[in-house]
Amino acid sequence: MGRVRAYIASSLDGFIAGPHDDIGWLEAARPEWAPMASGSWADHADDAVSYEAFMTDVGAMLMGRRTFDVVSHFDIDWPYGDLPIIVATGRPLDIAPPTVRPASAPIANLIAEARDAAGDKDVYVDGGSIIRQGLDEGLIDEMIVTIHPTVIGSGRSLFAGAEHRHHITVADVRRYGDGMVQLTLVPAREPRDESPVPDGGGPAADAGAEPPLGLA
Repeated sequence: MGRVRAYIASSLDGFIAGPHDDIGWLEAARPEWAPMASGSWADHADDAVSYEAFMTDVGAMLMGRRTFDVVSHFDIDWPYGDLPIIVATGRPLDIAPPTVRPASAPIANLIAEARDAAGDKDVYVDGGSIIRQGLDEGLIDEMIVTIHPTVIGSGRSLFAGAEHRHHITVADVRRYGDGMVQLTLVPAREPRDESPVPDGGGPAADAGAEPPLGLA
């Protein structure tokens, strides 16, 4: 079974889009006095995981409705080819390629549906809300986040609104393009107790046993 992964860009202050879903700042020309990189980072090779390389491992995609609407209004051909795509939405998709289908369900069900569509390949999750929901449910295996060294002040946040505190492990740091910083992030998960259950169900099954504080 493949992984559940995100591949997304963020401003330095944590936004994936500005007000009114503006993403023009990602490709806007910078003045000469504001290079993206200097010092040793300017000499560092561009060794990032490219979008094209990332997509070679992807078998299906799960995206939020807002993301779908933004992509649909790009002045380009549909960028995902024949990749199966599930759009998390409770509203019909008026115009969509035949490879796209809407679905309304809890995030665990949506990711399970995307896994079925992906087969042995990875599931690509896209959109701030979808990523946060998957993170909260412990369903995200890896996030490749490219940090653009620009502060935009407001917009659509990548992680704000998550329901829990998450410990994240940095697995890799690379340079993307003119000086953006690409982080490969792995959500840390508490190890499960895989020890055999004693006959009779263990101490928690004893008559009169109470659940630990906070678990009732």
